[in-house]
Amino acid sequence: GDAFSIGGNHFAHTARKNVKMTLVVMDNQVYGLTKKQTSPTSPLGFKSKTDIWAAVDYPLTPAKQAIAVGASFVARTTASNPNHVLQTMEAAMDHDGFSFVHCLSECVEFYDGAFDGANPRKGGVWTMIEEKKNDGTPEDANRHDVTDEVAAFKLAQQAWPGSFGVFYENKTRLTKNKLEANLIAKTRERTKNASDLQLLQATFAKLR
Repeated sequence: GDAFSIGGNHFAHTARKNVKMTLVVMDNQVYGLTKKQTSPTSPLGFKSKTDIWAAVDYPLTPAKQAIAVGASFVARTTASNPNHVLQTMEAAMDHDGFSFVHCLSECVEFYDGAFDGANPRKGGVWTMIEEKKNDGTPEDANRHDVTDEVAAFKLAQQAWPGSFGVFYENKTRLTKNKLEANLIAKTRERTKNASDLQLLQATFAKLR
């Protein structure tokens, strides 16, 4: 809800502005804190207090949305694989820009078994994204190029449970932080590096 419903607007615009920050969304496909209501990622047919006859609204796909609105780093992991969670979060925090990590996190009270399909210990399948190494080997042609936005979007559209790892990373796009720093530097140059107080006094002087 914080990321895709009530906070959906903030998510989209923070991503498109490429603010230097990392957003980790723990997705359990249900509003568990408020005792089982349908969430934006609940699957079709999910029965809850707000959909007693089963959900009829298609769920959104977090990775697809993140790529579409401009996140410069998009990855997916699951709480059932703690080592992968840490590796993914480290990669996200190392990224210079807005990084988004979609983490499947089961709510054992109100949606037990939601992510069994991605958990080998429960009969599921864990598929890791093999990133392109550019090592000249024939098998490298079948590996995923994380800089290819279209390929990342296609990967995000895989049927459940899909793949895990880094979908997309753009290291060339400037962050909002960098763009604002450049703007401030140019302004400082035009004002001959006047102090904040001097600029404020000059502004008030124009109002007299």
